[in-house]
Amino acid sequence: MQPQFLIAAPHSGAGKTTVTLAVLRALQRKGLRVQPFKCGPDYIDPRLHSIAAGRPGINLDRYMMSDEHVRNIYAQYSAQADVSVTEGVMGLFDGAVKMEGSSAELAMFLDIPVILVVNAKAMAYSAAALLYGYKNFSPGLRIAGVIFNFVSTASHYRFLQDAAADVGLTALGYLPENISIKIPSRHLGLHISADHDYDQIINDAADHLSQYIDLDKLMEMTRAPRKAYTTENKPAGRLRIAVAQDEAFNFIYPQNIQALSSFGEITYFSPLQDQALPAADVLYLPGGYPELHLPQLTANTALRTAVKAFKGKILAECGGMMYLGAAIHDESGQPYEMCDVLPMSTTMQQKKLALGYREVEFDSITLRGHEFHYSTFVDTPALTDMPIRVSNARGEMMATPVFYDDRIFASYLHFYFGDNLPALRKILSL
Repeated sequence: MQPQFLIAAPHSGAGKTTVTLAVLRALQRKGLRVQPFKCGPDYIDPRLHSIAAGRPGINLDRYMMSDEHVRNIYAQYSAQADVSVTEGVMGLFDGAVKMEGSSAELAMFLDIPVILVVNAKAMAYSAAALLYGYKNFSPGLRIAGVIFNFVSTASHYRFLQDAAADVGLTALGYLPENISIKIPSRHLGLHISADHDYDQIINDAADHLSQYIDLDKLMEMTRAPRKAYTTENKPAGRLRIAVAQDEAFNFIYPQNIQALSSFGEITYFSPLQDQALPAADVLYLPGGYPELHLPQLTANTALRTAVKAFKGKILAECGGMMYLGAAIHDESGQPYEMCDVLPMSTTMQQKKLALGYREVEFDSITLRGHEFHYSTFVDTPALTDMPIRVSNARGEMMATPVFYDDRIFASYLHFYFGDNLPALRKILSL
């Protein structure tokens, strides 16, 4: 038996990430091995989870991943821990299409209970109606308990306790507002930066939570049997695969690296710091925040020249694709030279959000991933004649360009190929 639960909220902004980080660290400080997971296509939250728990944060996504893969990696990583904590995405029932891919759907699929975090700052007994709706909306969902956030006083909390009790839910405590534990944000989500001491923020959050939340009760009420999993023996290939990883390029799924390692040896390099590429047959340039490091990326002429001269296969996603262009223009319109591998430039001017799941079909293969960026192309790039179909979760055609030839596969999309080795083999021309 193992405590395992999903932390969700009725809507974004209720504080579920801060609560999750505090729970992870508080349980770790009890001497427990805590395994964090994140519902959905997110890079930032899992990195914060890793800081909080000291174990890699793993994404679980029922749109991008097969059901078998989701079930297996959840069971495999949970087997190495004493507690498994999954953070939900957006509101509890928010999915790509209705509930599809939502936190609620994932909780029901894995058969784990939900701990609901409710922003009760301007609410008292009316919370009963909200809790009743969330508890009864989907009969297969188990909401085990509720944490009330942004509650100022014990007297306020008593109204909320009554609301939970009358609905048949366990109130696990409340959290007064504490601005010192707020995680800085960028764009739609949280932001990792060397300018902030996240470890200290998480420690403070754990201290705060431990004063008000009954963690022992939470652990006891969420105990469930461990899941079974299977392992595969994947023969290592002979390719040399160089992966960009630094402050500018760090949006990487651990399972993508595992998939790449099936074809050879992984080495890492920094487009910000390194003057030369490692010996490699394949370059993987993941997404990140290149727009925050434009002067330094431009100043590293030696590395940009090496990337342009590289003769092997290049796989690039979002920020990695931007780095392959001729230039990136900052918010004022000033251009910064990049690698000039792809015949295009991108800009941060007149930012426009592109967000959502994507499916790409080409050359007899299918890849799934997501799109999330504010930059745009300076001019619509000219592409090859390769027929490539890009659609969203509803099957609607999208105009997202994909660069694909015998050497380069690049686009704004972040792909998940942790369980799609045939597609990766095709991209790498193996």
